Amino acid sequence: MDMTLVVMAAGLGSRYGGVKQIERLGPDGEILMEYAIYDALRAGFDRIVLIIKPQMLQDVRALFGDRIEQRTGVRIDYAFQTPERFTAARPELAQRQKPLGTVHAVLCARDAIETPFAVINADDFYGRGAIDAIAAALPELRGAQDAAMVGYRLKNTVSPFGTVTRGVCHVNEQGMLDRVVETFHLKPCDDGKIRDIQENGDGPVYAPETPVSMNFWGFTPWLFEKLDAYFKDFLRALPDGELKKECLLPSLIGELIDRGELSVSVLRSSARWFGMTYHEDKEMVQRELQKLHDAGVYPKTLRA
Repeated sequence: MDMTLVVMAAGLGSRYGGVKQIERLGPDGEILMEYAIYDALRAGFDRIVLIIKPQMLQDVRALFGDRIEQRTGVRIDYAFQTPERFTAARPELAQRQKPLGTVHAVLCARDAIETPFAVINADDFYGRGAIDAIAAALPELRGAQDAAMVGYRLKNTVSPFGTVTRGVCHVNEQGMLDRVVETFHLKPCDDGKIRDIQENGDGPVYAPETPVSMNFWGFTPWLFEKLDAYFKDFLRALPDGELKKECLLPSLIGELIDRGELSVSVLRSSARWFGMTYHEDKEMVQRELQKLHDAGVYPKTLRA
């Protein structure tokens, strides 16, 4: 079955303090996107779409894009997420610096996607098992309005260096997603508990096994008409002068589920996520990647 991996790599990286999507982290200078692409090709994906800023194109192609195409014969398409795309109704947004969110990101890749597709972040390491799971799930989607999501254990996705935003998942007894609640200030605390500290340090406690979304979704191209309509509604409702609010996939998915328009199966993963939320995460990510190479999960270099 033809399948496309879509990698969202146009984020601003404000908490990290740099262009974390192309930070060299592996033992041979690999970046996180290379691991996801390596695992996806191994799992049967046959097309890659990278959503980037235009100014990243030369670096991404030089770092790995051209080499992967030449070595594997798999096509890599580049979709540009820029603020003037799909925002003609609000021309003042063309000057916005912060990206308009994950709904806008995937919408910017519309012309490059014709097959069932998986969506991931560029600055997260998802793990081979999770990518294998989504690759197995995509051919099993029963219809256009079916989808899948990889759910991680909350305890495996937090950072010791600050708060993280996670989509807290509510899953029914049939293993289907009921809703995702975007939760913005989750942090492991000194007492060992994971709390939402948005209001104060004694905020709500979340169980370590709580399933959370890491923006790892599987969809059919049917979703694009919904992305388009939802983003238009977002633009109409956006207050004048608002420069930071984002249009997010979990919010759209929740609305579609509530209206009975989308069914999302939750694929559970016990993998330990790691990623680049804060600059202090870099050393930890480098250690974890080295361990995977040493254990033979990955070859000595991904750049051969």
